[in-house]
Amino acid sequence: MKPARRPARYDEILKVPDTKVAEIIDGELIVSPRPASPQAYAASVMGADLIGSFHRPPGAPPQPGGWWILNEPEFHFYDDIIVPDQAGWRRSHMAAVPNVAAFTQAPDWVCEVISPSTGRIDRSRKMRIYAREGVAHLWLVEPLLRTIEVYRLQKGAWVVAGVHGGDAPARLEPFDAIELDVARWWLDTD
Repeated sequence: MKPARRPARYDEILKVPDTKVAEIIDGELIVSPRPASPQAYAASVMGADLIGSFHRPPGAPPQPGGWWILNEPEFHFYDDIIVPDQAGWRRSHMAAVPNVAAFTQAPDWVCEVISPSTGRIDRSRKMRIYAREGVAHLWLVEPLLRTIEVYRLQKGAWVVAGVHGGDAPARLEPFDAIELDVARWWLDTD
């Protein structure tokens, strides 16, 4: 019989080099490499596009605004410590960004940019945690495949709200007030 494993602790995260991403999921320390260039590029350009249109007070030009959007925020949800690639809160749900090292208030939207080393965890364990915490929208962006899966939380379960593939502009929940030029998000890897 295997001895019971001790749950990972936050001090173990602090010992992980900055060249890695460390999370605690279901009591297990998960250490992943930093994103490779296609994933880092997609997250950066996507974040710039969303911040440029949405990271401002509601109605502030250029419209639509109404969101706080952050890169790689750390979340402490019970014993789980997770770091999505992007997260956003409607300003109507979080009036100001608190001065904290880690957030406990679930965002309204989260995005995971999928890489070969993180895809399985992002699609299973992290999706389950986001649903448990009541995150309303989730994007899974796969730069190598040039796809975006958009999920909406309904009655505690993820429902596919849309799937976009390729370079054509798209309206993606919850940022469907404008058309996004997703072709900009893909690094030409040829």
